[in-house]
Amino acid sequence: MKERTIMIFPKFDNIEVINSIRKKYDPLCDLVNPHITLVFPFKSELSKEELLNWISAALKGFLPFILKLSGVSKSIEKFGNYIFLDVVEGYNSLEYLNNKLYDGILKNLKSNKPYMPHMTIGNLKTIEELDLAYEDVKKLNEVFYTIVDTISVEIIGEKGESIIEIEYKLSETI
Repeated sequence: MKERTIMIFPKFDNIEVINSIRKKYDPLCDLVNPHITLVFPFKSELSKEELLNWISAALKGFLPFILKLSGVSKSIEKFGNYIFLDVVEGYNSLEYLNNKLYDGILKNLKSNKPYMPHMTIGNLKTIEELDLAYEDVKKLNEVFYTIVDTISVEIIGEKGESIIEIEYKLSETI
């Protein structure tokens, strides 16, 4: 049974700024590139073809969109103490994608927790570490801008590494 995630890997001109923060504060930095999760990790017996067919059907007609990230926030959750890079444009498109992908064959995976689009740039062990890291990055005034045209399915490897299984081009849905 494969463990997968469906996400976007934005291609920003200034991505090195994100990578430098992640190197300091995100333990997954060397395992997966900066991303925005659309469908959170799930285990299933679905074949690559079944998943690709579902994504194609669910996203038919959905066009590439503008994504802009700027500003940081922090969040204390069950699975960690996070620093997020906030979505300032493209939020509605990300919500739409999340809702469409969590329908049909993935419907039973949807959480009751509301989806809040973001990019994780830090995951700290303690709240104290989170507060210190947040103080370090809260004045970040970079704007990260791109056109999102690809939805990716990754397999999460045995060591937590990202193995890209599917890259679905939104422009192919026209």
